[in-house]
Amino acid sequence: MTASVSPGVATTGSGAPLPLVALPQGELLTVNIDQIPLLKDAIAPGVSIQPLRLDPERGEWVVLGILSPGARLPLHYHTGPVQVWTIQGRWLYSEYPDQPQTAGSYLYEPGGSVHTFYCPEDNTEDTVALAWIEGAAVNFNEDGTFHSIMDAVSAQHRTETVSAAQGTGPVPYIRGGAVGVTNS
Repeated sequence: MTASVSPGVATTGSGAPLPLVALPQGELLTVNIDQIPLLKDAIAPGVSIQPLRLDPERGEWVVLGILSPGARLPLHYHTGPVQVWTIQGRWLYSEYPDQPQTAGSYLYEPGGSVHTFYCPEDNTEDTVALAWIEGAAVNFNEDGTFHSIMDAVSAQHRTETVSAAQGTGPVPYIRGGAVGVTNS
């Protein structure tokens, strides 16, 4: 198929016309995990990320998480759905101790889910998980008071500030809005 950067009719390789394309794609929106620096402890101690897509306008953020044994996140409430594919290792929610997520597990959480994430301290390897999150994670302290919010905007801010602080250089990820690949 031909590619264009302005609205127009796309064609197949043989020249057959296709429907009008309003937002044609001039290039593939792709990043390679090997080219994205690991942002160490970007979310919490032992919770490092490689951002793949951060889209504040849609409220979506897709990250590869690398989690050390013993890593924890505070109790949090999700305003939208979350999908997590565990690639390596093991993690759990404190509220569901009999349902560990292990390599090969796929988890879907509807919006409104509340839980406390952790990687067991006896894990013998880092846990690696791909997370696609819509909306925000509203985090709480142990006493139930507000802790923080993590969403696509704060993930974008953390990507920029952590990469600057760690001297990792630009971080390529797919951004929302005027879609493209950015180097923060």
